[in-house]
Amino acid sequence: MPLRMASGHIAGLACGLILTLAVPAGADPGGPAGKIADAREQVRARAQELGRAQADYAAAKARLAELNADVERLVEAYNGRLVMLRSAEEAYDQVTERLEQARGEVEEARKPVAAVAAQRYANLSVSDMGLAMLTGDGFNGFMQQADMLSQLGSQQAASMQNLTDTETVLDIVRTQAASAYTEQAEQAEQARLAKEAAAAAVAEQERQMAEIEQATEEITRRLDAARSRVERLRQAREERRQSRLRTMSTRAALKAPAWAATGVAGPGGVAATWALQQLGKPYVWAAAGPGSFDCSGLTMRAWERAGIDLDHWTGTQWQSGPHVPVEQLQPGDLVFFGRVTSDPGTIHHVGLYIGRGLMVHAPQTGDVVRIAPIWRPDLVGATRPT
Repeated sequence: MPLRMASGHIAGLACGLILTLAVPAGADPGGPAGKIADAREQVRARAQELGRAQADYAAAKARLAELNADVERLVEAYNGRLVMLRSAEEAYDQVTERLEQARGEVEEARKPVAAVAAQRYANLSVSDMGLAMLTGDGFNGFMQQADMLSQLGSQQAASMQNLTDTETVLDIVRTQAASAYTEQAEQAEQARLAKEAAAAAVAEQERQMAEIEQATEEITRRLDAARSRVERLRQAREERRQSRLRTMSTRAALKAPAWAATGVAGPGGVAATWALQQLGKPYVWAAAGPGSFDCSGLTMRAWERAGIDLDHWTGTQWQSGPHVPVEQLQPGDLVFFGRVTSDPGTIHHVGLYIGRGLMVHAPQTGDVVRIAPIWRPDLVGATRPT
């Protein structure tokens, strides 16, 4: 269901439930039996409204999960374009340097040819020139004489051939430079378009998140109105218990990482320890620290501390080392979410495993770096960077 239709449907149901809850059970002049029947009917009506509210809430959460995944894909597509742009810029710089070198080689090759030509013409005396002009065909005879004098020996011919070869190389490098420049310009344009798409998606995400939050607040009010006081107390106790468990899990991960007991350290332990020190820093798309991160920016910096360079892109991080079965995960391994196809852009999220089925990751806009379970429906695999 589209979000606007869903929110309108939610608002309509909310009004209906509020009206239902505002009407007290009607008094039946016929006696207690009628009152009991009315009470039971009201309970059934409330139960139905509660079921609809819960369904709407689940639909809103599912839509938000899809929206976050779409945005992450666009953000990672932008990160990938930046990687490709940097590669194109490096290639252009290299071929530009080679072009300057080729130009210098051509100039060096011209020097002996020019020197020989100058020497040959300098050796032609004035009397020889006059004789050539007065005999034979006059001026034509002079030109024939000059042509004979300009014929180069084997060494001079080699110099001419070298000049020709270096000029050919220069033409080839010029073509390569033009091609590299075009590739760089195309990658820059693709990066610009990807950035615009990501920015637009984030803005739309923020707008829809605000709309969903408003709708879910209304749903929450409906749920609260449909629950008894005892149910609300029970739910509050459960939420406090879950909050305590999450806090204990986070503290345990920070105080005694899962690999501490077994002595597992190495690069993965270094990366995981550093990532845990970033908890609470805000998610900002395309950011790679030090004050904010997106998902692949966090994992890139974590493994950078361990001495291994990764690109700021889930697409190449997925191929940064051997793929590891989930049951063999070690601290520092990268866990990926999305779909695995020939297109690495379908992987839209990455976290860093810390043990006990947990990862540290930068989730999405409006969230912060935090610890979460790796067990999600879109978990596709893991990589151990090398």
